[in-house]
Amino acid sequence: MKKALLVGINDYPGSGNDLYGCVNDTENLRSLLTKEFGFESAGIRTLTDKRATREAILDGLSDLVAKAAGGDTLLVHYSGHGSQVPDEDGDERSDRKDEVICPRDFSWDGCWISDDDLSGVFSSLVKDVHLEVLLDCCHSGTGTREIALGARAAGVSAGVAEALRGPPRTARVRFMPLPASLAPKLGTAARVPRQTARIGTMLKARPRGLNHVLWAACRANQYSADADIGGSPNGAFTWFFCDEVRRAGSSVLRNALLAGIRKGLAADGFDQSPQLECAATLKGGHLFCPD
Repeated sequence: MKKALLVGINDYPGSGNDLYGCVNDTENLRSLLTKEFGFESAGIRTLTDKRATREAILDGLSDLVAKAAGGDTLLVHYSGHGSQVPDEDGDERSDRKDEVICPRDFSWDGCWISDDDLSGVFSSLVKDVHLEVLLDCCHSGTGTREIALGARAAGVSAGVAEALRGPPRTARVRFMPLPASLAPKLGTAARVPRQTARIGTMLKARPRGLNHVLWAACRANQYSADADIGGSPNGAFTWFFCDEVRRAGSSVLRNALLAGIRKGLAADGFDQSPQLECAATLKGGHLFCPD
């Protein structure tokens, strides 16, 4: 069976960090799954805005995992803010920071979902379940909430071609900046010599027999853009992911899809390079398939 959990959060009460395209991302991906990949509507659970609390997201993940059987394909998509917090349990030896995603009730007193939380949930998956995770959020160190976009290239073929004239284009970044009160603690950790960041830290556990694929919207030192695309707000990564699949067809191979997404983003002026982490054999395989 094919099942999915889609999470999109625009509304972050009291934070001044609202986003605009995350709910649209869930709708775009849901349409793609049902029309192109044979997902049944009953098998797709969507949590948006006030329904996307920490408890609800973790319950949704746990339910998805608990009901999975060998041969199933699972998809988890998160569209919203990401951040980094000081590592408390000592398992992040490279940079001393935990990556987190920010639920609607996010707060700096611990109401987040960390890489350890995700690993704990996914570690109980039974053998031979195929899991794909799409993260359209930032895990970089920038605290900038709005960035300038480069000019669109002429002849963009991904459905967003526009003249190069007009006002400067901007986007909001999907990163929740650390408050000043916690910055010294994280800053000390950041000064520790580190290896090149791996996007796979959000999926540390690799249970025996589990095939997992992780798509990340950007490199560790980049932003994930929330911007107007095609006349409405969207996550740049999710929009180009869906657009490229529709253009290339559902039989597209992952490595070709990745190249197409990067090309589309660059042509439309976005300075982010999506990442794909999985076994080498899966990189040349078909999307949402175990081989």
